[in-house]
Amino acid sequence: MSDDPNVVSGQPPHPPQRPRVLTFAYLRRTPSAGLLMVQLLGLVLYPWMETSPAGRAIFTAFGLLVLGVALRVVRRSPWLTWLAVVIAVLVVLLSTIAAVAPHPALPVAIAVLEAAFYFYATGSLMAYMLQDWVTTTDELFAAGATSTLLAWAFAYAYVACQGIFPESFSAPRDLQAPRTWVELLFLSVAVLSSVGLSDILPVTPQARSLVMLESIAGVMYIALVVSRVVGLTLAERKGRP
Repeated sequence: MSDDPNVVSGQPPHPPQRPRVLTFAYLRRTPSAGLLMVQLLGLVLYPWMETSPAGRAIFTAFGLLVLGVALRVVRRSPWLTWLAVVIAVLVVLLSTIAAVAPHPALPVAIAVLEAAFYFYATGSLMAYMLQDWVTTTDELFAAGATSTLLAWAFAYAYVACQGIFPESFSAPRDLQAPRTWVELLFLSVAVLSSVGLSDILPVTPQARSLVMLESIAGVMYIALVVSRVVGLTLAERKGRP
């Protein structure tokens, strides 16, 4: 006899769910996993996006996708969702204006707003992970997603710094040229992870201050947030029968 209650009751059994449906259901339950996946995808695609006008248009569209996914994750936080929405709307508005009527000041303003959004999203995810003493699967993914948000936040801060203070960053290739987005993101990830592998160097005092702040932020994030999430996870597993 079948164990399916629908067969016992004379009703046809439920059809098996498709893998695509299961994936979407899983991402709805764990939006932080979706955010982490999109951010990692960006690391792979960015080098091909900034080399042509079409690629830069795709880069802008991809950035809006990241904003949308991040907003979905922020909704799970005790922080104010409407503030993140306001910043995201301003980013979209200024990006649209920059595409229609370019102005030298617009990229700096957009970078400042992008940095503010990602810093706010980082803080909201940290508050989400610290609001209780239970570590869920989504919070484990949030620990990884938060590190990417923090790297993006400082990368946009570097973009703004470079726009306000030209020649803030130098590199062996073309010493005085403005650094690209991928170069500044590479610097941000290298500084945040403390691996020290970047060949991009801060030159101006303002740029060096930002790099020092990111170094401290990376150490504090590992010491205060990641260690807590890992500790709670291990304690929960030890407490299971």
